[in-house]
Amino acid sequence: MPTWNQKRRTIRRYNQSAHVYDTQYLEEQEAKITTIMQNLSLKNNSVVLDIGCGTGLLIKHFADKFEFFVGADISRGLLKYAKRKAKPFPNSALVLADADNLPFPNQTFDAVFAVTLLQNMPDPSTTLTEINRVSKAKASIIVTGLRKRFTQEDLAKKLQQAKMELEMLKLDEGNREYVCICHKTRR
Repeated sequence: MPTWNQKRRTIRRYNQSAHVYDTQYLEEQEAKITTIMQNLSLKNNSVVLDIGCGTGLLIKHFADKFEFFVGADISRGLLKYAKRKAKPFPNSALVLADADNLPFPNQTFDAVFAVTLLQNMPDPSTTLTEINRVSKAKASIIVTGLRKRFTQEDLAKKLQQAKMELEMLKLDEGNREYVCICHKTRR
């Protein structure tokens, strides 16, 4: 029950602040997105998932570059704003979903983004395991982790335990989060 209590608090917080989210965090989020775009190479025919998509900031940067883009979030309030950003992109869809229990089959996505997600989850290891489950064998997995919540070593260890091979772990000056690009390790 403590897990759902924490998730309910998170849902409430984001539903209440959805209308000011972009104003508060746009600059910080754009800095992370820039780092990701500079260090990530994906094929145009990729099917991509953005878990914890929030107000849909990744949509405008990535939706037109891929075959299909799915945004998932647990907050209806945030998804309302994401819907506006997704409207110009017919190859995008938004889903109300819990990051620990995603409504997708195993090995669905070529790339999975989890930007500003892990620090909001009761058990980040569970979330990472779920990300691994929905990722294809050679998927790129992009994760950020708040420095106040994770040390660099702790985040790297969690990724490794979730069977993800760390390709890049970067902390740009001025960012509060580590940006990690990983690949699903072969089994």
